[in-house]
Amino acid sequence: MITSPHNGRLKLIRKLQERRHRERAALFIVEGEDLADAARAAGVAPEFELAAGVDVEPRLLDAVSTLGSGTRVIGVHRQRWSEPGGQLSVYLHGVGDPGNVGTIIRTADALCDGPVVLGPGCADPYSPKAVRASMGSVFSRPPARAPLHGLAGTKIALDVRASSALGELEAKPPVVICLGAEREGLPDRVAALADATARIPIRDDGPESLNVAIAAAIALHDLRNRMAGHG
Repeated sequence: MITSPHNGRLKLIRKLQERRHRERAALFIVEGEDLADAARAAGVAPEFELAAGVDVEPRLLDAVSTLGSGTRVIGVHRQRWSEPGGQLSVYLHGVGDPGNVGTIIRTADALCDGPVVLGPGCADPYSPKAVRASMGSVFSRPPARAPLHGLAGTKIALDVRASSALGELEAKPPVVICLGAEREGLPDRVAALADATARIPIRDDGPESLNVAIAAAIALHDLRNRMAGHG
């Protein structure tokens, strides 16, 4: 059992809380029994895993946890990346909140057969917050990395200023839904690479825009149903 805070595995867990170390090592941390179970269910084995009271003193595991309440299990996993593709997928540009990135990865896992493709300026999908928000979908449907111009299929940019509603566009697969940061949206130069621009209709006296993760869920649900012939 690990009894020293200077243990090499504990030091690695601390380092992997920083993006630069995660990217350099191509590793990330997984905290909690639910996420550890999700990895096993997806057939993904950790590089190593530490259980409180079994492999390490509980106080030492708590000291390297990013959770306020501590955790009973922390594992270190190798990062995995998918190739872009599928009949329905998502492209993100400049979505900097890791909670939104993780939530969209989870949503895409539920509604798409393609991955979330990350463009420039996105939060690290393997940060602790994003991994927790994905609820294990980083294991069952790992994200991809690619420029928008390299993606195949009809690219639809979501923009609150668009004249056409999403439901008015033809949804012939493959389709890539493109979303930008919640406040700024997609930069004009990026939106110009899309084949079409559409908005999700909201009430005239409602908020100016939707949370990007909510917008992704609405768009993917609508397109999935229409592409399956249900809309």
